[in-house]
Amino acid sequence: MNLEKLQQSMYDLVVETSTKLPNDVRRAIRAGKERESAGTRSAMSLDTITNNIKMADDNISPICQDTGLPTFKIKTPVGVNQLVIKEAITNAVALATKNGKLRPNSVDSLTGENSGDNLGGGTPVIKFEQWEKDYIDARLILKGGGCENKNIQYSLPCELDGLGRAGRDLDGIRKCIMHSVYQAQGQGCSAGFIGVGIGGDRSSGYDLAKEQLFRSVEDVNANEDLRRLEEYVLENANKLGIGTMGFGGEITLLGCKVGVMNRIPASFFVSVAYNCWAFRRLGITIDAETGEIQDWMYQDGEQIDFGKTDAEEEVAATSEDNAVIELQAPITEEKIRSLKVGDVVKINGMMYTGRDAIHHHLMEHDAPVDLNGQIIYHCGPVMMKDEEGKWHVKAAGPTTSIREEPYQGDIMKKFGIRAVIGKGGMGPKTLAALEEHGGVYLNAIGGAAQYYADCIKSVEGVDLMNFGIPEAMWHLKVEGFTAVVTMDSHGNSLHKDVDKSSLEKLAQFKEPVFK
Repeated sequence: MNLEKLQQSMYDLVVETSTKLPNDVRRAIRAGKERESAGTRSAMSLDTITNNIKMADDNISPICQDTGLPTFKIKTPVGVNQLVIKEAITNAVALATKNGKLRPNSVDSLTGENSGDNLGGGTPVIKFEQWEKDYIDARLILKGGGCENKNIQYSLPCELDGLGRAGRDLDGIRKCIMHSVYQAQGQGCSAGFIGVGIGGDRSSGYDLAKEQLFRSVEDVNANEDLRRLEEYVLENANKLGIGTMGFGGEITLLGCKVGVMNRIPASFFVSVAYNCWAFRRLGITIDAETGEIQDWMYQDGEQIDFGKTDAEEEVAATSEDNAVIELQAPITEEKIRSLKVGDVVKINGMMYTGRDAIHHHLMEHDAPVDLNGQIIYHCGPVMMKDEEGKWHVKAAGPTTSIREEPYQGDIMKKFGIRAVIGKGGMGPKTLAALEEHGGVYLNAIGGAAQYYADCIKSVEGVDLMNFGIPEAMWHLKVEGFTAVVTMDSHGNSLHKDVDKSSLEKLAQFKEPVFK
């Protein structure tokens, strides 16, 4: 097999998966957008999402800045050298990272050191299977950390919030899946897709769940019981009112696929793999002799080329007074306390990125810049240097904020930070600190990495690069960076309200459905 051609084929697969959503996913997003109530925060989010998809198409840049842990599923004819395929994949992943199509995401679990090229122990994930066909089937999924953290596994029987006892039967499985959607809220970048694995052990159950994500969104389960289950969940999960980004709304789930395997008598696991709206999975067939691409998968049917829409009009429509509030850092406490949940803000000026490593660092050290009155952005961007050594942002959407809950309130008070931007909301400790200190939490649209990168006009500096590109503190000058106030300085939290209301709605699905 020609290694050079095979490597090019794998590189093309990586780039296309990172930058272009497959046709079946695009159709699901369009259908969800058409069902959402106009003029709502969720409608605004879906408008931004479709804008972002179009921008990623045009720029050939990552749809979401978190390109996840690349997971390849490869089927090979008997006699094909899998070591050659593995070499081609690792070379392609490293090159795609160098070219800004993947974010460097491979981190040593003991030292925290980022390899810089997405290679390292266990990364990328490559799973081989042999078959009797004469071509190679290569599929890739890029599943980001925000949605990966909302994966969940249940051991039946169990007790579930809002639903009570889930037994070892189809109805117990139904309750687990409904609960999995509830517990994800907006932290996994809803509206999302789920893959479910019934049975197996703890590891094979999760593998089966992720395998369901390789199915077409529009296929029909051959198992009649599972078909009914998939249809039930897809219909009723959207009655929970969680909505896109957890803002509340009509569309929470865009796809549900369920698989089953045998188990041992003592164990009954239901494993759920949650995937965000940026459902990046593609596949190719490869000539086993030449290494060249023969065909692309998941590209049947209509290809939706989302036209560029005016997101600003949708944003303005969500504000009670039909006006977007301008924020310029440094921001005064008085200005912050004038904001309330539901306000839409547009930020101009400076903001500073800070994720897990930065927050941990700031608990024990001084900040490298004066953060008094400033904005922290929970973001790990994709960055590239030009020939003159100047940094440019290639993708820069928000990361899931709840990971910073142990630190956020203390850091805001310690350094005088007035606003935090992220996605999915934060918990009671941060909410109390916002009220005490005078701060707000601003929810940006998860996955909209091109939309927000376009708002970043320059990179003014960077600190703590020893943590790696995603975890460094980037100094970003922005214009027109739009977000929604979802936690204010008066003790109000949209996330808390949506969680409470969706739990109440979840309870209506307590009674048995499947006999």
